[in-house]
Amino acid sequence: MSDTSEIWTGEAALYDQVRPSPPPVLVDILTQLINTPQPALVVDLGSGTGLSTMMWGELAQRVIGIEPNADMRNQAIHNAAKHPHVKHIAFQEGVSQQTGLPDGSVDIVTCSQSFHWMEPTSTLAEVARILRPGGLFAAYDYSWPPALGWEVEQTYQEVDARFDALLCERELEQNLQRWPKEKHLERMRESGRFRFTRELLLHHIEYGNAERFMGMIMTNRYSHEFKLNTITEEEIGLTRLREAAQRYIGSETLPWYFSYKVRLGIK
Repeated sequence: MSDTSEIWTGEAALYDQVRPSPPPVLVDILTQLINTPQPALVVDLGSGTGLSTMMWGELAQRVIGIEPNADMRNQAIHNAAKHPHVKHIAFQEGVSQQTGLPDGSVDIVTCSQSFHWMEPTSTLAEVARILRPGGLFAAYDYSWPPALGWEVEQTYQEVDARFDALLCERELEQNLQRWPKEKHLERMRESGRFRFTRELLLHHIEYGNAERFMGMIMTNRYSHEFKLNTITEEEIGLTRLREAAQRYIGSETLPWYFSYKVRLGIK
């Protein structure tokens, strides 16, 4: 996580504006699974701008977001100051492999759209160390793009395929190591750190227009390569995607249907 966190420098404000918040029902599910309606401590690894951290503010006695990138962490601290339960919320610098928290001190550990950036063996060892017996780990991610209109999704698929081809052709994929999301549950099971594991599927609705759609495009790997000039917008046809977003989404907001995969482990 520490090796890749710098790709988010300068992206915090846009990230916070366009990225979705997690499904609120997730809080109910996770607390019910471990029969802990009001957790004493929840830890959110790779917490970014706090979208996945502050959802716990009302329920948990304490929630700590751990984020290595200063820009993202400062945005989270700024956001938390306006939260009605700010006294329950804290953010601190750290990485997933070394949180600095005491053994067995945490009820729930979460990774929202972040576990694929973390070296899994050392991260899962740290998660198991800080979780209390019977505590829960949840790594969850949304599928992109959300269901919002097949024409713009088709154009996105074409642009994304071109981007992936250029990454492979120019041997750029090795510059930012990631661990495939589809292997999350398998790695959790193989780690031997959890007595029970399973996967849940959740759905969530948010609203957005073409501007938000393109904003989300610019808060992923694309923008990193654009800044380095290793791949250009012209090469992948980003203008065509912008035109498609305006044509099929436009300036009016419409529902975006997000699908989430939640991988669970009980210590």
